[in-house]
Amino acid sequence: QVALVESGGGLVQAGSSLRLSCAASGGTFSFYYMGWFRQAPGKEREFVAAISWSGGRTAHADSVKGRFTISKDNAKNTVYLQMNDLKPEDTAVYYCAARDTGPLATVLAMTSRNVYDYWGQGTQVTVSS
Repeated sequence: QVALVESGGGLVQAGSSLRLSCAASGGTFSFYYMGWFRQAPGKEREFVAAISWSGGRTAHADSVKGRFTISKDNAKNTVYLQMNDLKPEDTAVYYCAARDTGPLATVLAMTSRNVYDYWGQGTQVTVSS
């Protein structure tokens, strides 16, 4: 049974940085993609960033480009989200997701929450102004 465990969230001031981690464990797995999504109160869960496990191809939402960076450590089965210059509108629960059911045809497909097979429990990020 695959489990994804997020860590690194917290309460910070605007302009600060945080690094989220997502560690995968349990069973034998080979991910094709891992991603980060976020959900603010009263809003839909939205795409933040994603990375292909083998080639390292990445995608970032327009709202975080230039501030957030997704990366991975294959040996540790861990994906990271470096978040710089945080803004109050980044406040949300951040979820890690993983896909192991095959490759996707386009980079755009990586941004859909519907293509992911596993989800973590989420970590809260709160940015004060």
